[in-house]
Amino acid sequence: LLGPALLIDGCGSKDEKEKAGRPAQGIQVPAPPAETGMMPMPALGPAGAVVDVDGAVLSETELEKEIKEKMAAMKGKIPAAKMDAARSGMRKRVIEDFIVRSLLAGEIKRRNIKVGDAEITQALDQLQASFPQGTTIETVMKKNKINKEKMQEEIRFGIKINKLVLSQSSGKTKPSEKEISAFYQKNKDKFKMPESVHVRHILVASAQGDNDTVKTEKKAKAEDLRKQLLAGADFAELAKKSSDCPSKESGGDLGVFRRGEMVKQFEDAAFTQELNAIGPVVETQFGYHIIQVLEKFAPQTVPLDDKMKANISAFIEQQKQQEIFDSIV
Repeated sequence: LLGPALLIDGCGSKDEKEKAGRPAQGIQVPAPPAETGMMPMPALGPAGAVVDVDGAVLSETELEKEIKEKMAAMKGKIPAAKMDAARSGMRKRVIEDFIVRSLLAGEIKRRNIKVGDAEITQALDQLQASFPQGTTIETVMKKNKINKEKMQEEIRFGIKINKLVLSQSSGKTKPSEKEISAFYQKNKDKFKMPESVHVRHILVASAQGDNDTVKTEKKAKAEDLRKQLLAGADFAELAKKSSDCPSKESGGDLGVFRRGEMVKQFEDAAFTQELNAIGPVVETQFGYHIIQVLEKFAPQTVPLDDKMKANISAFIEQQKQQEIFDSIV
């Protein structure tokens, strides 16, 4: 709930979605604060301190270094016209984060909250288990440019915050059966599963600048691949050998998706094709697709079974803990 915030980028996830026919999602830049331009620089205290929290000092040099690192991580994701507003918002957030962290550290020290090595090991194991397959703690540390000591320090601090929250909860965060049932009834629309399909495909990718001749050749290649499938070729093997989509590594399998998650031409074909049929070649902005629908799922409401009760219970408990955390801050 309140542990270290580590940014984890899924390997190839954007390419996978785009090439499979999913529209690229634009970066949503938060609205800038009411003021425009750069945030007025606070008056510096002794030794260039931007803020001093009970002796914990954030200097202008340290602040600028952190802002620079965070802005570098966002390079290419923010339009040039919004860079000043983004930097202004980043400066404000870094200062506020420093204040909150320093106050929490002071309270943790005052209450003499301790964390043992076994708790760190357990937290690391839980963190590793939460990563996508193929992602390790080492790759996350490298991506976030932190070493093992810094990682353990962040985890230790996160556990201490959790202990601080639990010490204030008096065991009142665990929801009752009545609360769980009420949440389910109040949010019934959230538990509705729309129509979905399980699909695999083979893609002959198009490229920017393809002329009519190249387009004709690529479509002909896709038609030839479809003929091979109709003649009995193994779909997964042909996808691994001939598809231009990263999904070829899993035999072209794109998993289950709902309406609105793929580009229109691909979606229309997937939701209208007969089960297991090798559909006609479909052209999208990404190229030429041969689609096979493996499963179809009708709309349904997820029942309030034991598994769903456990999920709702965990969600409500997290909300209550967050409220306690906010009140502590």
